[in-house]
Amino acid sequence: MKILVVDDQQLVLLSLEKCLKDLGYEVTCADNAVTAIKKFRQINPDLVIADINMPVDNLEKTSHEFTFTEKAQGLDLLKYLRETKKVQTPILILSGNQDEEIIERGFELGANDYMKKPLSLKEIEIRVKRLIGPAKAAVKTETTKGQMIQNTCVGIVIPCYNEEERLLSEEFKSFVHKNLGYHLCFVNDGSKDNTLEVLKKLQEGNESHISVYNCEKNGGKAEAVRLGMLHLASQKQFDYIGFLDADLSTDFEDFQDLVNTIKNNENYKVVSGSRMARMGANITKDGARKIISKAVNLYIRKTLGMAFNDTQCGAKVMTKDVVLETFDKKFITRWLFDVEIFMRMKKLYGDKEAQKMLCEKPLNRWVHADGSKLSFKDSFKIIGQIGQIGLHYR
Repeated sequence: MKILVVDDQQLVLLSLEKCLKDLGYEVTCADNAVTAIKKFRQINPDLVIADINMPVDNLEKTSHEFTFTEKAQGLDLLKYLRETKKVQTPILILSGNQDEEIIERGFELGANDYMKKPLSLKEIEIRVKRLIGPAKAAVKTETTKGQMIQNTCVGIVIPCYNEEERLLSEEFKSFVHKNLGYHLCFVNDGSKDNTLEVLKKLQEGNESHISVYNCEKNGGKAEAVRLGMLHLASQKQFDYIGFLDADLSTDFEDFQDLVNTIKNNENYKVVSGSRMARMGANITKDGARKIISKAVNLYIRKTLGMAFNDTQCGAKVMTKDVVLETFDKKFITRWLFDVEIFMRMKKLYGDKEAQKMLCEKPLNRWVHADGSKLSFKDSFKIIGQIGQIGLHYR
């Protein structure tokens, strides 16, 4: 039995393709409605699985096949197949769209089933079998239990310098196995140990969800993050792009909270984690580092002109346009690029608008990991670098 899967996000396509092939189905993929129509004609599938919210921007508003008239490209595809071509092939709609009018319109146009993202692969299996029955020759080798496709696709940059001993490979593999809407891009910043080999091994078997960006020379954390962010921003599939420290001092659960925050507020363009100590939160720093951190943060707030409690937390997520506009040029410091991002936003959007776009989200957990690359000596150098930033972006 043949299934046509249509979605503009590569992460979703690859996840569904693997799942359905493991179940024994023949799978063909398309990333837009126009291509889907051509492939439908070629293979005559037994089932169509289509996303609703595929942007029309990268297609002609009118193709030889049809004119885009609906609120979403997936609905146009559904309308064309049902009303123009009169096909009776079962159609399963997948979407992160919560608009009840869109859902109702999908059923009016002839959808057989509708699933909202986040999606459980196990539930997709059940619904596919209900619509067209099980495949004759399943080759499934692993369970899909607990695997989810999120309603946004997120790329995370993880800078690595001499992380051979500290890299928590099993935690990263477990995360991408369960969270299929995420892609981790590890940037090897010219490591002198075997970090690159460790990363390549981590990537094996997870190529769809883990990539390695290798810098032959050490350029510092700022440049490693910058190159990784631009690399992910060049790919159309990501709704949001962020970065996270390799030691997972901020865990994935807290990072998902940052993503939920930016997704649920249309004003925010950057959501930054904050290591604010408060009741119910597990935030641990050693005493000396805590004192230095408070002094540095006070100086940063004065320089920024913003009431930001913690600019230096290594967990942030942002929209793609901010990445393209604020990461286009090298940062002038190796460690304080977070401050430079905010300074660049102030120059681009103005002080008041920039502050509306920035959100500081308190973390539930942050634990200082041994082996930090930032020494106490570097901490004192930071004071001078803050002054340098203030002059440069004045």
